[in-house]
Parts: sequence; C-alpha cells; structure tokens
Amino acid sequence: MTDSSRMNDRAAGRMYRLELVIAVQDREKHNQPVYDYKVCKIFFLCSVKDGKFVKNIETTESRYFGADELPELAEEKNNKEQIEMCFEAFAAENWKTVFD
Repeated sequence: MTDSSRMNDRAAGRMYRLELVIAVQDREKHNQPVYDYKVCKIFFLCSVKDGKFVKNIETTESRYFGADELPELAEEKNNKEQIEMCFEAFAAENWKTVFD
C-alpha cells in the first residue's frame, strides 16, 4: 500500500492504514428495513497506526470483540453475517473482494 492508503479518522482520534477492501454491498440486499434511497456499503480491513480513541457524537466507546463475543448489533447498519465476513477476510491469506 502507498501513503494514499492511510486514513485519518479525526473524529475518533486515530490514524489507520487501509489493508484491503473486504466487500462492496448493496445495503438492501443485506440489511433491513429497506430505505427509500439506495446505500452502497464498503467494508474495509484496516490496521490502527497511531492515535487514541476520542469519544464523540457518533461513537461513545471503542472495544475489540472476538467473533463469538459480539455485543447487540444495530442490524439495520451491520448484521452478524457481515461481521462474520470481516472476520473471515481477516483470517484469509488471499481474500478476494466480494461485490454485489
């Protein structure tokens, strides 16, 4: 990856490096309820490069979970199958980006 693959999440106070694109999904094929407008969801695998989490209006805490330790999900945003896909991508040696 080049320097252009770095991402800075200023709201949460961290610097990330984009490792790969896991999937590009049509939201209404994977999440309910269906919205009146279209949403394209892109899942990324990133590594944290530096910084410290900062509580903000959208995110009140940051924690890591194992695949079998997930908290209750807001499934209209991300469901268990999507999270499992991300764990699979993390463990894979040669993940191929999934496209809807």
